[in-house]
Amino acid sequence: MQATLNGCSIFYEVTRCNRPNAPCVLLLHGWGCDHAIFRNLTDLLSDRFTLITLDFPGHGQSGEPATPWDVTEYMQQIYALLQHIGVSEINVIAHSFGGRVALMLAARHPEMVRKMVLTGAAGLKKPETAEGQKRAAKYKRYTAFLNRMKRNPALVDMAEKLQAALRNRYGSPDYIKLNENMRKSFVRIISQDLRPLLPSIQASTLLIWGDADTETPIWMGQTMEKEIPDAGLVVFEGGTHFAFLEQGPRFALITKQFFGEESA
Repeated sequence: MQATLNGCSIFYEVTRCNRPNAPCVLLLHGWGCDHAIFRNLTDLLSDRFTLITLDFPGHGQSGEPATPWDVTEYMQQIYALLQHIGVSEINVIAHSFGGRVALMLAARHPEMVRKMVLTGAAGLKKPETAEGQKRAAKYKRYTAFLNRMKRNPALVDMAEKLQAALRNRYGSPDYIKLNENMRKSFVRIISQDLRPLLPSIQASTLLIWGDADTETPIWMGQTMEKEIPDAGLVVFEGGTHFAFLEQGPRFALITKQFFGEESA
């Protein structure tokens, strides 16, 4: 199904459970993915819950925002979608970038979010290293120089080729494959530190983390456990950033138990 909200189309699916009064669960995917990443998980959960999956704007079958968005705009889009569907209270499962949106949704709309399962959730800024600061400064200098080159019509093609090479050398894989508009969104998103929101989150939160996660290292889950008032951490030994896929049945079982009495 498609809905146009806040000037941007969003694709979503509702998988309804046959059980009367089955609770709703919203699943939020990571950056660069789409709703299909949850296909196996929805098969494991659909006997107990009504499931809402979607493609974030700029992903999958959803439209691309006309202007760069940050986490706030993505959260507002999801909130508008839940209102469009007619959902007033929901549980959330979120991975990676989806965790950013879930954290802000729970902080800004505590009346809507009952419980959350966050796995490999992003949202905390990694400490800057001296090497990283040097690398970022070098990238900014080169970018500024190439932007000056582009002011000369005779040098535009050369400058654009050099900029592409620069992005390939210094940019993350997620950044490199984006178009210019979505790159601006990506930069805005990763610059947001959501840690100040953690103490205000009222939803009971279960954090499921792979101890071999290099994208969102386990210290992020440990920090969220300490600073979200009602939170617990489960560690999947050997699990990577996609531990919820690698140990799908275990993840589903723990999730069902956590959502608990409402799905009995």
